[in-house]
Amino acid sequence: MAITAEMVKELRERTGAGMMECKKALTEANGDMQAAVDGLRKSGMAKAEKRAAKAAAQGLVLIKTSADAKTAVIVEINSETDFVANGDKFKEFAAAVANRIMTSKPANRDVLLSLPLTDTSPVNIADASKALTAQIGEKIDVRRFEILRAKGTLGSYMHGTRIGVVVDIENGDDELRKDVAMHVAASRPLCVNESQVAPEVIAREKEIYLAQAADSAKPADIIEKMTLGRIKKFLKEVTLLGQPFIKNPDQTVEQLVNQAKAKVHHFVRFEVGEGIEKKTEDFAAEVMAQVKKS
Repeated sequence: MAITAEMVKELRERTGAGMMECKKALTEANGDMQAAVDGLRKSGMAKAEKRAAKAAAQGLVLIKTSADAKTAVIVEINSETDFVANGDKFKEFAAAVANRIMTSKPANRDVLLSLPLTDTSPVNIADASKALTAQIGEKIDVRRFEILRAKGTLGSYMHGTRIGVVVDIENGDDELRKDVAMHVAASRPLCVNESQVAPEVIAREKEIYLAQAADSAKPADIIEKMTLGRIKKFLKEVTLLGQPFIKNPDQTVEQLVNQAKAKVHHFVRFEVGEGIEKKTEDFAAEVMAQVKKS
């Protein structure tokens, strides 16, 4: 059966596959459109499985907040390259996932992946992710999300699409919440205050400081005082309230918040790709390798 341009066009619109892939699928299916669709879906899913081991360290962070600013979701969805992360299909998928989290409040990532992508979608998020992987040719991964329920009022800040912060602040206004969220984005505090720093983190820092001072020939009591001083400095550096405010380093975030008679309860900061081991590639060498193959 002759494969026409109109048939190729229809198959492309139905599957999103490339022109040559569509023509090949139609040829193998002897012009049977549904058989060609099924063939592309099968081969596409196989390609998606092959990409499962790839490192998806690019992507975007999305924040969605309820109208009353009492509930918010923050989600990170990864791709392999910025190019794909900036594409409309990827952004539409990410937005649908954020909406599903807000609507269904899944308990964890596994539950989220089992949910339908949209209310009218016949496939769940896991299969939709695989289908998008097959269509785009890059691994798409719904990496993590968090649901925040406010004790005070939620505010947020997005630095482009790569860093997102949600803060829960009691009292204060929208400007304060945005300023604190912006500060968190820029300064990366570990937690709100000193009481939230894990004891093992403090113990590790103390051990390092004591080891550094061991050869100083100073008396033990002096070394102990020096170590305590360095730990206090460390705690100010890693806690939100102890840090100098980015817009006015002459005051701490704690002083800023106190001026507004406000209280920071909690914050969440997501940055695309943090904690993912990224493969370093020599792009020029990759191009030359492709040239040699051709």
